[in-house]
Amino acid sequence: MTPHPLPGQASAPDEGGTPAPPAEDRRHVVRRRWITAITILLLVGVPAGYLAVSAQQSRQSGRDKAAKIGATKVRPGWPSKVQRSIYEVPIPPKAWRVGFLETNNWRTSRLFIAFSVTPADLDTFLADAGTSRAALNPGEVAISPHDAEVAGWSWSPKATWYGITLEQPNPRPTRDITVDLTHPEQPKVYVVSSTTP
Repeated sequence: MTPHPLPGQASAPDEGGTPAPPAEDRRHVVRRRWITAITILLLVGVPAGYLAVSAQQSRQSGRDKAAKIGATKVRPGWPSKVQRSIYEVPIPPKAWRVGFLETNNWRTSRLFIAFSVTPADLDTFLADAGTSRAALNPGEVAISPHDAEVAGWSWSPKATWYGITLEQPNPRPTRDITVDLTHPEQPKVYVVSSTTP
């Protein structure tokens, strides 16, 4: 009579039990499991890492854009030819102390520009803008207090101001022009050109 194996005891090979796999087969199984684990890690980890890097770049780009859009106060430099063309501000080539700021929101885009010119270049600028020195209103600051605050401009009551607003039908810009003629030989020009999409 053949003895029965004890509970939990594996059957002997000659008793019809499953033989233990050879060592080489076990290594193959282990290697296949490692390859599967690495594949899963790569399939999950690489996209996750890519998403993390992309999210960081997106956040940084958003911060850069926010900083650019949120910039206030006119800063030294020339606006591009495209900006000057869109906003119709023909700055004379020999102007100095040029500064600008562009702001945009869903409703209005504005270009703030300040520069100094010679008296002759002031006349040329006004003519190119579609007006003249004679059309300027004495004692008028044509730029609104809000726009002046955004640009960082202040208007001394002791200065000699002249101003005019040049309105145009959309999509062409409306330009508020203020000129400081306290020193007639070195006029200072301030312009806020606004466009509405």
